[in-house]
Amino acid sequence: MGLFDGIVGGVVGAGVATILNDFIQKQGGVRGIVAQFEKQGLGPTVKSWVSTGENQPITPDQVHRAVGYEKLQELGTKLGISVDQAAAKLSELLPQAIDKATPRGNV
Repeated sequence: MGLFDGIVGGVVGAGVATILNDFIQKQGGVRGIVAQFEKQGLGPTVKSWVSTGENQPITPDQVHRAVGYEKLQELGTKLGISVDQAAAKLSELLPQAIDKATPRGNV
């Protein structure tokens, strides 16, 4: 069972949680996600997920820009959805997953 399976598994189902966990780990874990999003100018957004305050939302377009088409296509294939749907799913789930994985506000 991966890091995020228990965190989001009850919300989205075990299969999606496992795929999300694999996706995050392939990005270098929480640190990798934070760095990737910071490089795309989304530092304040992703840092809000890590901090103990309220999570800022992220749009599917911002996820697409930060993650890239190929990674979204790979994720979409695993989930059986389109690239746009994968970006939308990540925009929903990443803030929760990163927030839950950093309960004390530290990566």
